Amino acid sequence: MKTDSRYHSVGIIPARYASSRFPGKPLALIGDKTMIQRVYEQSRKSLDLVYVATDDERIYNTVLRFGGNAIMTSPDHRSGTDRCAEAVGRIETETGSLIDVVVNVQGDEPFIKPEQIELLKGCFSTESVEIATLVRKVVPGEDIFNPNQPKVIINTDGDAIYFSRAAIPFVRDSEKNDWSMKHVYFKHIGLYAYKTEILKKLTLLVPSPLEISESLEQNRWIENGYRIRTAITVWENIGIDTPDDLDNAKLLYDNFI
Repeated sequence: MKTDSRYHSVGIIPARYASSRFPGKPLALIGDKTMIQRVYEQSRKSLDLVYVATDDERIYNTVLRFGGNAIMTSPDHRSGTDRCAEAVGRIETETGSLIDVVVNVQGDEPFIKPEQIELLKGCFSTESVEIATLVRKVVPGEDIFNPNQPKVIINTDGDAIYFSRAAIPFVRDSEKNDWSMKHVYFKHIGLYAYKTEILKKLTLLVPSPLEISESLEQNRWIENGYRIRTAITVWENIGIDTPDDLDNAKLLYDNFI
């Protein structure tokens, strides 16, 4: 929502061409549209202003051709968070408007639900919230040991305490296969939103020991005293990391649209 010269929330979709596992992924077709167009259009259902932040002219020109907003950023960013921080400054300059909250939408999740973005935006109705992300309750009996699906423990305020690729917490005196039936586990859904001034500060932090150990940048923020508010979604996001994932996504396409 825009008020005078300020946007409450703006979506930024970081998109690189040079993915090691799937080069050119944002331009892969799902049905008759590229993946990046599908992510963009889903995001626009919940956000008045959305930009694709990229370091590649092919992606930039593709977004402009379908009528979207795009902005060029440095090829040297270590993460999507860093790319968002550069992009938001450029967007504020381009639009002449300040931005309160940046929603970082993953560029490889073409089936993202607008309701999930609304959940994130709703977190900032509490003034003290600095960063927000989504989690999903694990169904009893569900696999919690896949290291590619990070888990998170949260406190009574709903703020994240720690993110891990391991199954946390450890359930004492219980077989591992029974843990998810003895305790409520949460899987992390990698969608973030940040107050703009906080986002800019995050990019100044150096990699931290817990981040390096887990290869999860959100632990750097916690180690440096930032709070990450969580909101619970019932949907599991479908990310596309490899060509095989794309084939599976195409099978889902007809049911989704």
